[in-house]
Amino acid sequence: MPGAPRKRAGEGKTVQYTTLKVRLYPTEAQAELFENTFGCCRYIWNHMLADQQRFYLETDRHFIPTPAKYKKDAPFLKEVDNQALTQEYNRLSQAFRVFFKDPGHFGCPNFKKKKTDRDSFTACNHVFQSGPTIYTTRDGVRMTKAGIVKAKFSRRPQAWWRLRRVTVEKTRSGKFYCSILYEHEVKTPEPKTPVPQATLGLKYSMGHFYVADSGHRADPPRWLKQSREKLTKLQRRLKRMEPGSKNYWEAVRKYRLIHEHIANQRRDFIHQESSRIANGWDAVCMRADDLAELSRSVKRGNVLESGFGMFRECLRYKLARQGKPLILVDRYGPTTRSCSACGSVQDAVSYRRRTWVCPRCGAVHDREVNAAKNIKAQGLAQYFHSQELRESA
Repeated sequence: MPGAPRKRAGEGKTVQYTTLKVRLYPTEAQAELFENTFGCCRYIWNHMLADQQRFYLETDRHFIPTPAKYKKDAPFLKEVDNQALTQEYNRLSQAFRVFFKDPGHFGCPNFKKKKTDRDSFTACNHVFQSGPTIYTTRDGVRMTKAGIVKAKFSRRPQAWWRLRRVTVEKTRSGKFYCSILYEHEVKTPEPKTPVPQATLGLKYSMGHFYVADSGHRADPPRWLKQSREKLTKLQRRLKRMEPGSKNYWEAVRKYRLIHEHIANQRRDFIHQESSRIANGWDAVCMRADDLAELSRSVKRGNVLESGFGMFRECLRYKLARQGKPLILVDRYGPTTRSCSACGSVQDAVSYRRRTWVCPRCGAVHDREVNAAKNIKAQGLAQYFHSQELRESA
């Protein structure tokens, strides 16, 4: 996923990072090398973490050994790309940095397991006089140790983009993908001041993904629902099968493929919706809902499975690239119980009822549309108030 742009020394320029994800088709030897690299990364991570814990218990100080320490006792580490092992050291160091900075929010790093953790490794690109260590060809990606791996590109980078690093991962269904991170300069976008006519208010909805202040409801596509129904039927079949049998493992393979297909469908829907909104509106107001907390309070439905958090993040960076703000309002505000016409706040509004009538002004409200209107009004007021404080300071 592309990262948000950040400032650079160049006048009027911004450094922007874009990630292109391509499908890899490695040979048997290349696939074996990738598998060995996954295992070596887990080995290095677990041994560095174990030594760090032992060193901390003995000396009460934090220290992480480098991967070079383990190559003498584990010569198989020399068979894989050294950059992949170095990146594991950097990841573990970063994990401890954020843990020490905010232990309440970030957990302590844990040991990796082959069955539960994702198979992946990262390698940085280095440019020497002989050429870069990683580069793309017409139908492949050249990597250290592996050589040119056949790949399928859905999008090509621009000629002036600089390749920074690649991340190779293997899905549970056995497919290999490569995420290629590029760095490039773009013109700094002019910040746009939101106006009510060009501002959109959005509210998260369990039944419709989101509801806009205009009354538009973004229902997930029909094919996404059909795929989930197929997954439910396959889960019932799996429960009746004998674990370990040939039919059982064949059903497990289909089960993983459907899960991956649903994730791709959901991701495609999220990117299409976020691009449409970012290109069509100058500002978006949303409530800063904690989806993890919301999922614990909701008994029916899976809040985290909806992908609304990913949608909010996609909307944020796509708006930022055009100089447009994403305004997040307080999640504890009474947006559902407030009348968008007169501003009166009701004691309680039943979530089972879709509409309600304001006893003060008699306005009839759709519960979710009314909440989206209040989110938009609060977001604009919050934005202009912060601008006034910034100018006065």
